[in-house]
Amino acid sequence: MLDIGQKAVDFTLKDQNDNDVKLSDFIGKKVVLYFYPKDMTPGCTAQAELFEEFAKKGAVIIGISKDSVKSHKKFEEKYSLPFILLSGPEHEVMEEYGVWQEKKLYGKVSMGTVRTTYIIDENGIVEKVFTKVKAAQNPQDMLNELS
Repeated sequence: MLDIGQKAVDFTLKDQNDNDVKLSDFIGKKVVLYFYPKDMTPGCTAQAELFEEFAKKGAVIIGISKDSVKSHKKFEEKYSLPFILLSGPEHEVMEEYGVWQEKKLYGKVSMGTVRTTYIIDENGIVEKVFTKVKAAQNPQDMLNELS
């Protein structure tokens, strides 16, 4: 897990439109970087409800999961999502950010993405880290944290 005050790990991943997106492209803006387990889950759409408020504060929202570009495109279209969705099928970025972890569900152990949100400042420094977040509540929490 990256710590507050640490430089955010730069990466390049494909977005839902199959374009390369680099985290460092957003230097000069605050970034709400959230990692989530899977497309098409209702909690993952909560950021869309407050998108305009994030935009007013000059923040960019980026979601990352291991789902494919094609899956992200369907997710975006189904829920009219107005923000960037990045595909990390090899989960390298998740590992670098410490969100690829062992999970237990009904006694079964597997590896997967733990919902985590980072707020990255205009200089690319981790400003806040929220672990094991509740998807429905997380967008409002993030909005409250942005100055």
